[in-house]
Amino acid sequence: MYKVLTSLFLSALSITIVQGQTKIHAPGMPESAVRTMASQQKAWNTGDIDLYMIGYWESDSLQFIGGGGVTSGYQATLERYKKSYPDVASMGHLTFSNRSWTPLGRKTALLIGSWRLNEDVGGMYSLVWRKIKGKWCIIADHSSD
Repeated sequence: MYKVLTSLFLSALSITIVQGQTKIHAPGMPESAVRTMASQQKAWNTGDIDLYMIGYWESDSLQFIGGGGVTSGYQATLERYKKSYPDVASMGHLTFSNRSWTPLGRKTALLIGSWRLNEDVGGMYSLVWRKIKGKWCIIADHSSD
């Protein structure tokens, strides 16, 4: 009985440890979208907001919804990020953990996940992705604290 309980405890512990790590790939998520988010995470962690924006649709129709309300357009979203995070120190260390990729059509999908800055700040996001000219990009981002 002791061996069984020890085995169950160690299994639960290993699952908890794995779940606590960054997980960018969600089941069914296209590899190109995974690479895009990995590049975004890397860009953020090196202090490059311009490069971080690579995942977003470069359009006036891009929507970003956060604690400050709705921001419309790529340029306005970029400016919002730069105002909120004026230097590398304020940006912290970003990690993504994606939970699910749900196709909404042939060229559209919903990604649900969570984000963390350092160990003390984080929240959830729902990202609407669309395949435009052969590239998956974020057309709407709803992020919460």
